[in-house]
Amino acid sequence: MCGICGAIALEGPLQLPDRLPERMIGSLRHRGPDEFAAWRDESCFLGHSRLSIVDLVTGQQPLTGEDGRHWIVFNGEIFNYPELTAELEARGHAFRTRSDTEVIVHAYEEWGETCVERFNGQFAFAIWDRAARSLFLARDRFGILPLYVARAGRVLLFASEAKALFAWPGLDRRLAPDRLAEVFTYWACIAPATPFAGVAQLPPGTSAVCASGEAVASPPPAPLPACLRVRRYWRPEFLPAREDAQHPDPVARRRMAREIREGLEAAAVIRLRADVPVGAYLSGGLDSSATTALIQSCTRNRLRTFSVGFRDRAYDESQWQRAMVAHLGTEHSSLEVGPADIAGRFAEVVWHTESPVLRTAPAPLFALSGLVRRHGWKVVLTGEGADEVFCGYNIFREAKVRRFWARQPRSPRRPLLLTRLYPYLEQSPPQFLARFYGQGLDQPEDPLFSHRPRWQNTGMMTTFLVPDALAPLAAGQPEARLLADLPREFAGWGPVARAQYLEMTTFLAGYLLSSQGDRMLMGNSVEGRFPFLDHELARIALATPAAARLPALKEKDLLKEAVGDLLPAAILQRPKQPYRAPDAASFQDRPGRAIAEAALAPEAVAAAGFWLPERVASLARKWETGRLTSARENMAFIGVLSTQLLAQAFGATFPARLEQSTLAPGELVWRSSHVDQPERTC
Repeated sequence: MCGICGAIALEGPLQLPDRLPERMIGSLRHRGPDEFAAWRDESCFLGHSRLSIVDLVTGQQPLTGEDGRHWIVFNGEIFNYPELTAELEARGHAFRTRSDTEVIVHAYEEWGETCVERFNGQFAFAIWDRAARSLFLARDRFGILPLYVARAGRVLLFASEAKALFAWPGLDRRLAPDRLAEVFTYWACIAPATPFAGVAQLPPGTSAVCASGEAVASPPPAPLPACLRVRRYWRPEFLPAREDAQHPDPVARRRMAREIREGLEAAAVIRLRADVPVGAYLSGGLDSSATTALIQSCTRNRLRTFSVGFRDRAYDESQWQRAMVAHLGTEHSSLEVGPADIAGRFAEVVWHTESPVLRTAPAPLFALSGLVRRHGWKVVLTGEGADEVFCGYNIFREAKVRRFWARQPRSPRRPLLLTRLYPYLEQSPPQFLARFYGQGLDQPEDPLFSHRPRWQNTGMMTTFLVPDALAPLAAGQPEARLLADLPREFAGWGPVARAQYLEMTTFLAGYLLSSQGDRMLMGNSVEGRFPFLDHELARIALATPAAARLPALKEKDLLKEAVGDLLPAAILQRPKQPYRAPDAASFQDRPGRAIAEAALAPEAVAAAGFWLPERVASLARKWETGRLTSARENMAFIGVLSTQLLAQAFGATFPARLEQSTLAPGELVWRSSHVDQPERTC
């Protein structure tokens, strides 16, 4: 993958500030350290930092088609590019490279905005049409890769990361307190919002057009710039409620499992397409074990795998990782992390996530991608997405229990089913179960029913924010934005499907793929590929009834049947262990203590301007004395700490860090505007 950026003049010629290309592209060098290039005309500037994976020799960007009309910068992979190349050549298109980037240009020339619907991949790209003076932006279906936009006067800016946008002088870098309230409720901002006041994100499965001088008939949802015409080209689709609740007979179930197996195998194999070796993460859980086993069965080469373990055995899965390595015979590398490793990387983690995080879980993954890179590898397959597609999370099972409970809300027995999901609740008084999990039982048809308890639990962190930050949340603005974006079919889906849709479009896209996916991989210049987020596999899986994927409370049951013959029984039958890392405990000793003390010092908290100082001081005192015992307090501590580190990183120290990453003379190559002319360096 790569880093992309650019600027478009909405009126008149484009005036670039001094050394802006070097600053924007340089800020993305971690995403693509292999080559840095740019192109411009009188209205447009495009920049690119390349991580070379496909067509190492001729795949440089920015890239154009045969006639030089369309220019592209692209981050990601189009995995079905060989098939699309053959189809486009048959339609008369002439290719000058073997890259998937050029496929996008010709596909846009052939099919226009609908070209994105033909891509199997993970992508964020921008195409400038010189003749029409229009910009086409697109982001992949699940939001694997990021794409940010901002308006700076009469200029539209876009980039893979917000830090590149902030290279434009004067663009607002402040964190918006009301956006922090969203993060502290939903784990992430509801797209298209971001934590930054001056920046928006293009939502997953969305494309946008900006045509110079063209008025937009229907403005996009705020805070997207009003100059964009936005189109949602994809959403996950589910069965109607009646079909979703039907249990298939054994013959139909075996057919479904076989189709899932074939779909997963196709998704994994197509993601091996690269001109560099491809490895895999191996966590020891079902998902990464299944994809790794499938890859191993489809290649003659000995597979390279990587994993991370913990010194704290409560979080460690090393025994399962070793079992899979022994079963598959992979060439394996692993590392073990402790509190100092987590705390020492945490500020860098926040710099890359560009958002507050509520757990330290991204830090070990950042260390893991560093291990991959040190061993000379650029690409790994991972297991993200399986829980969302195949009902692996407790939130899906929890919603089933709560809906069953709602039929007899006074029943003392029905809520006890929750102890099968959370054994620690066996010691909880019935009043707690009723107070926490029983909320909303009188409204089981509430579209957000499944996620209310989680958001209520997380939302306690908003009590650390100043009252003004809570006004939009109290007025229901983020929830209204979420509800307004639900598809018309949502009301006709079953309860599990509704929960899955919400999880895919909030937590998966907003938090997981950012804080634990793309950002932690690309922070060390490593590309992640996600077979379970292949849209064709998702289509196959979501066309099976939820009653088959989640019968009773058996998570990922159909997936286990589909891949059962590939895995040892111990891996297949082990209880799901959610990936987590030590949170506040990681900051009890140095270097963590010094980091937290500085960030939570009264003067630092007051300078931020969006906290209630006495609330934060009370939390800090409990941390200092080792009395942060509850999960909510741990989450609050990490949330406040990461927000402070984020505000500092993009505050007064940002210009100096931007200057450090700025490309030096001679590093940047400028592409010629004419196909047959040589490039020049600057």
